[in-house]
Amino acid sequence: MSSAESNSEHTLYIVIISCIATIGGFLFGFDSGVINGTVDGLQTAFNSDSVGTGFNVAAMLLGCAIGAFFAGRLADRFGRRAIMRVGAVFFIISAWGSGIAGDSLEFVIYRVLGGLAVGAASILAPAYISEVTPAHYRGTLATVQQIAIIFGLFMAFFSNYLIANAAGSSMHELWLGFEAWRWMFWIELLPATGFLLALLFIPESPRFLVLHRQRDKAIEVLTRLGGRDAAILKADEIDASLAEDHHNPKFADLIDAGTGRVRRLVWVGIGLATFQQLVGINVVFYYGAVLWQSVGFTESDALLINIVSGGLSIAAVIAALLLVDRIGRKPILLIGSVGMSMALCVVAFAFANATTGADGSLNLEGSYGPTALIAANLYVMFFNFSWGPVMWVMLGEMFPNQIRGTGLAVSGLAQWGANFGITMTFPIMLGSIGLAGAYGFYTLCAIISIVFVIKMVHETRGIELEDMQG
Repeated sequence: MSSAESNSEHTLYIVIISCIATIGGFLFGFDSGVINGTVDGLQTAFNSDSVGTGFNVAAMLLGCAIGAFFAGRLADRFGRRAIMRVGAVFFIISAWGSGIAGDSLEFVIYRVLGGLAVGAASILAPAYISEVTPAHYRGTLATVQQIAIIFGLFMAFFSNYLIANAAGSSMHELWLGFEAWRWMFWIELLPATGFLLALLFIPESPRFLVLHRQRDKAIEVLTRLGGRDAAILKADEIDASLAEDHHNPKFADLIDAGTGRVRRLVWVGIGLATFQQLVGINVVFYYGAVLWQSVGFTESDALLINIVSGGLSIAAVIAALLLVDRIGRKPILLIGSVGMSMALCVVAFAFANATTGADGSLNLEGSYGPTALIAANLYVMFFNFSWGPVMWVMLGEMFPNQIRGTGLAVSGLAQWGANFGITMTFPIMLGSIGLAGAYGFYTLCAIISIVFVIKMVHETRGIELEDMQG
């Protein structure tokens, strides 16, 4: 076999196992999006008030924070592949249990289990991809994770729409005497089961194997990834990167032994994870229907608009995929921060000039409606071009081998904690400072993120994992 054919074979193998890992990202998106079509059914089935229904919907985020925090540490102990398999089992249990639940408590338990899986998938998929992929196209494959998340969201919305239409509404019976909203959850059993089966055929991370003194197995995996000669050299490099620390990974490694303070790199990880949520991306998604209706769209147009927005998001991520290994992570983050700041400023200005109807509905008169609509879509595109995918890429690769799991644990906890905080505080902000004030806050956070990227973020493009500095 020629060298070119051999390299092509190794590359194909890397792409396949990386794509299997990103199924976790698809389930991350699907599990996050499926709840949107089930709210009415949940409220009717469990006879819950708005507060109870809100907690039913938000419960998953608590599981996500816990799952993200513990998954990185557990992955250091038991392996990336092993914990992803556990996550796949949790996805299956959550999908089945959420649909069969008979009361709010039972439903919340199953949704928290799903959150554990989502939190684990959110950090382990990019970490695994970074550990099996060569530096020169590591960012490209890690960016596929964001495409998978968006596609998962899209498929959840689409399947919810089809199921609700087939039954007449989410509260009507569909098949076997069960309401449609229950089937919306059960649909997830298909990709979740496929994920578990596919994980049976991917190798363990070679970095984990070397870390646990399984050098022969690591060389076997590295040989499949890049050839025998390269495998031995890479195993030596991984050994050398770990030789500086003579103990197993633990949270104390996040403290700089020289200064006694938390390592600067850890704060960078926390900052990246937190700013991704502080710019308000989830609120923009959740409140999108107001924008569409305020500019004259009917409720039946909402699906088409969601599809268009989803298409624009995927196009933006593809652009990031093509550029992340060419121009680097830091320039893309900077472009995204500047673009989001300008777009959010326009949205906030438009809402500041909104009027309120007699029924309390929001009205954007004249050019303010189309302006807000266009600016909101530009904001979503800038986010999905930059902070959406690149934050996950950097978290998966920026930490040295010794602290990758623990660094991801802390950063993942920060990401999902910020997600929960932004989601829960939006109604409070809406009632106190109004929609313009809320978007003004997100604009301020986007502007601060510009300074954060310039001052704190260091480029990781093309740097081998063994050369990452802590």
